[in-house]
Amino acid sequence: MSLKTKKTPILLFDGVCNLCTGSVRFVIEHDPYKKFRFASLQSTVAKNLLKQQGSEATSKLGSVVLIDDSGIWFKSTAALRTAGQLSGLWPLLQVLLIIPRPLRDWGYDFIGARRYKWFGRTNACWLPAEDISDRFLD
Repeated sequence: MSLKTKKTPILLFDGVCNLCTGSVRFVIEHDPYKKFRFASLQSTVAKNLLKQQGSEATSKLGSVVLIDDSGIWFKSTAALRTAGQLSGLWPLLQVLLIIPRPLRDWGYDFIGARRYKWFGRTNACWLPAEDISDRFLD
């Protein structure tokens, strides 16, 4: 009998976006089993991971990408699937997956287009504290 090896979920995020780095901090706080790994979209690691997923993956970049056992996910689907793996009541947000993806992604894109204006940005990618740096691939 062979056991299927589970792929560690990897969350790719915009490393200069304050909203995105805040979201990563939120995931870290609500991921008690430390299963998520992270990389900024600006990193070589992220570019290589996306390249492995094929050209379609690189053309659909949003500000968050989730790579897990089931595949690669973008925008609202990535966010909701991530919530589904957190502790507490956050997995309940997955019910929003019943909303058609184009409609969900419209809302995601609306916020995404304004994220720098509303939440700000930094000149360099966020560097995690030493106690969580082992969860970052770049």
